[in-house]
Amino acid sequence: MTTQWTISTLDRDIATGYVNCAHWQATAVDGEHTASIYSTCGWSDGTVNVPYADLTEATVLNWVWETVDKTATEAALAAQIEAKKNPVSASGKPWGQA
Repeated sequence: MTTQWTISTLDRDIATGYVNCAHWQATAVDGEHTASIYSTCGWSDGTVNVPYADLTEATVLNWVWETVDKTATEAALAAQIEAKKNPVSASGKPWGQA
């Protein structure tokens, strides 16, 4: 299973130029099965103090991982994929199937 973390977008204060919210997504892939989680992290003014123009995705992901439990998030993705591989329930109807 591979997991990719990305930053979808950032919210920032125009006056200070500092980011106050990151929208992030983690997507896991195992063969034909995928699972993803989308969420946000917010910070108080001045908590993250790198000017917007100087940011990299790696920098922001490190901030996210200081806020979000990366191991638990990846375990939740693995559990989602396992549930897709080995479903315990199904939906449908028994009639009209070819």
